[in-house]
Amino acid sequence: MNPKIIKTLEYQKILHKVAHHASTSLGKETAEKLEPKGDFELVKLRLQATDEAVNVERLKGNAPFGGIRDIRAPLHRARIGGMLNPTELLEISTTMFGSRRLKRFVLAAHEEYAIPMLKAQVELLTENKQLEDKINSCIDENAVVVDGASPELGRVRSELRTGEGRVRERLEQMIRNSSVQKMLQDVLITIRNDRFVIPVKSEYRSSFGGMIHDQSASGATLYIEPDAIVQLNNKIRELKFKEEAEIEKILRALTELVAEQVEVLVLDVDQLAELDFTFAKAGLARELKATMPRLNDRGFIKIKRGRHPLIAADAVVPLDLELGNDYSQIIVTGPNTGGKTVSLKTVGLLSLMAMSGLFVPAEEGTQLCVFDAIYADIGDEQSIEQNLSTFSSHMTNIISILRDMTPKSLVLLDELGAGTDPAEGSALAISILDYIHQIGCRIIATTHYSELKAYAYQKQGTINASMEFDIQTLSPTYRLLVGVPGRSNAFAIAERLGLSRRIIEHARTQVGEEDQRVESMIASLEENRLIAESERYAAEELRKEAEAMRKSLEAQQLKFDEQRDKLLEKAERDAREAVVKARREADEVIADLRRMALEEAGGVKDHKLVEAKRRLDQATPELRSKQVRALKKRPERIEAGDEVRVISLGQKGHVVELVGTTEANVQLGIMKMKVQLSNLEKTGNAPQSKQPQKVATTLKRTRDDNVKMELDMRGMNMEEALIEADRFLDESFLSNFGQVYLIHGKGTGVLRTGMQEYLRRHRHVKSYRMGNYNEGGAGVTVVELK
Repeated sequence: MNPKIIKTLEYQKILHKVAHHASTSLGKETAEKLEPKGDFELVKLRLQATDEAVNVERLKGNAPFGGIRDIRAPLHRARIGGMLNPTELLEISTTMFGSRRLKRFVLAAHEEYAIPMLKAQVELLTENKQLEDKINSCIDENAVVVDGASPELGRVRSELRTGEGRVRERLEQMIRNSSVQKMLQDVLITIRNDRFVIPVKSEYRSSFGGMIHDQSASGATLYIEPDAIVQLNNKIRELKFKEEAEIEKILRALTELVAEQVEVLVLDVDQLAELDFTFAKAGLARELKATMPRLNDRGFIKIKRGRHPLIAADAVVPLDLELGNDYSQIIVTGPNTGGKTVSLKTVGLLSLMAMSGLFVPAEEGTQLCVFDAIYADIGDEQSIEQNLSTFSSHMTNIISILRDMTPKSLVLLDELGAGTDPAEGSALAISILDYIHQIGCRIIATTHYSELKAYAYQKQGTINASMEFDIQTLSPTYRLLVGVPGRSNAFAIAERLGLSRRIIEHARTQVGEEDQRVESMIASLEENRLIAESERYAAEELRKEAEAMRKSLEAQQLKFDEQRDKLLEKAERDAREAVVKARREADEVIADLRRMALEEAGGVKDHKLVEAKRRLDQATPELRSKQVRALKKRPERIEAGDEVRVISLGQKGHVVELVGTTEANVQLGIMKMKVQLSNLEKTGNAPQSKQPQKVATTLKRTRDDNVKMELDMRGMNMEEALIEADRFLDESFLSNFGQVYLIHGKGTGVLRTGMQEYLRRHRHVKSYRMGNYNEGGAGVTVVELK
């Protein structure tokens, strides 16, 4: 793409916005190098990647890029045999950890929502846990080589601490001596040139032996190493040399390990840069409230309420425009400061954004074309040095455009033909437009020439457009009106500003009759457009209200059907459970009766028992889960001797006696049962299908006072921590805890990462997060239980 076009349309400012949303310097660098492409398939892939990143952020939040650094320089130095310092090695380790964490994040998101491009990208990231652990075992989070990096380093540092302790002990004995204290400027021990010294007043130098290492700015204090500790300091100095040598040995060994993986790590860094850039594009889409445009390669543009991305949201006026179907040229007329140039730039900049794989600030349904190039002549670029006038500057640009454009190009021309004689300028503008139209380019041009209004009206494939102007307020509305040529509002504005009506009427007589007729026609068209637009808006609002009402009714109906089905299924389930329980109890009663009959030598007839059993078997109601139940009627008064039906059992009998006000003893064949009055109905009434009584049990959990809401795992290895965490979460779940805390400390992050991976799959865990500042920060994981 021509750099001049990039500058004219302020495309670099969009790239700065993308870079602002990048989390790493790698992503920022990639964003700054972004260029629009004319390859249709490539642009589609770019947009798909952005769309996937937008969906990931919507579902899972921001992608984790913490710890990832630009390690290309250290990797290059390792490749050529240099030695890496602890900070550089730590950055390599954190980058490997961040890469692994990002990979797991994207793969987890892919399980919920298909993101094939991002999944393919993260699968290219390698995981070298062995190298990462080796670096972390030698260098702590403050980029300091730890004692355990090697046995020799541990031994040397142990001796070093012992030696320093001896020196301090010897010096403390010395400065506690009252005769020595009077010679000291301060009763303290300090270090100069890596040797322990004490501050001595300069006047006591002759009476105080030892070696001078420094003095104060005023010269009143001398920092002296007493003779008694010279040998001890020498020993410490030797140990420090050994420490430095051992540290260098460790760093060289780690650098060699990194050098073995340089090529793989370089590829990982490139992949991380691309991933960060992709999520930065999603961040820009969120900032601009942008949408994914539909792409085509046939020169069609349809912008729905498009907004210039560099104008504040509360000040920008949305743009509606269509180009490339019925017409390939738009001629925009109207007064200055009406917004013509902004409209041109909006079309060009949105096209560049789409060709770069960026979402555009417009409504859903916006379509943009992947052009092979976009050309623009916008603004006054006259040059004193090159002796170019405004007209010459425009012509120079237009000649360059005409030479380079193709049928698949978009051309944007501002103030076409301006800067010269109006008659010649309009004729030249018409000729240029005819030539571009013959080539087949898509073109939007702005002009002040009234001759171009007639040209656009008569030319096939060309349409007029104008910027709306409010005569009442004498100000532009910045709305582009396609299909309506611009009016000259000079007379109306002059009259509103106070110019004499006599002068205005005289001016009107100077305008040709044809021009007045055109102005009247335009005024009539604009009035009809405003009326039609108002009616269209009203109809659109009514349609939206009707659509919203229809959707609301459909949702309510669906919700009602679901609730009804659930209630009916629950009622059927409860009824069957009640009947099964009743049949079980009846079987027990019949068994007792048989036993009694045997004991009483035939007091009860067996065929009656069989008949009773058969009737009980038929007691299970035939219920249908989708059947609508009849409404209950108000219960009738039941007296002793009434013929009744036990609703829950579906059996008939008669009331023997009433028991209180809520129960009755009912004779059912050979059985007598105590039944709730609400479970009875007189048999003379029409049979009603009633809800059976619910038979339910309640399980009450009690909280064990010994169960704590936090588990401290610091000092444990991963295996121990997993065992303890599993036990702790089970106990917390049974104790009805809603939230618990796992304390794993900060350290290298290995225990934290392993524990959070374990929590992601745990059956009792609803969600988890890092602790807040007052909860322990990164050293604590807060777990919410189901």
